[in-house]
Amino acid sequence: MKKITAPILLAAALALPSAPANATVLDLSTMTCKQFVEGGDDNIKMVLIWMDGWYKGDSDEAIIDTEVFTENAKKFGTYCGKNPTISIVNAAEAVLGK
Repeated sequence: MKKITAPILLAAALALPSAPANATVLDLSTMTCKQFVEGGDDNIKMVLIWMDGWYKGDSDEAIIDTEVFTENAKKFGTYCGKNPTISIVNAAEAVLGK
């Protein structure tokens, strides 16, 4: 597995172009960190955006704080790089769980 650094994940997350032309189904309940890291920029962006929304919950406002988003993306990327076999759901819980 190639090493993915936080700056690459950050750049991918912040670029945020429109959704890919070809529809893709992502089963986040079974996706591993390795699949996330190797999934390409579009999949990485979608997962990071999902994760940001999921962990805000219903009580938070519909605001994206880019500093918090970036820090969480770095933490998540680092964690997944070190734990390629863990599911992204478990990784998100380990990194962002409240």
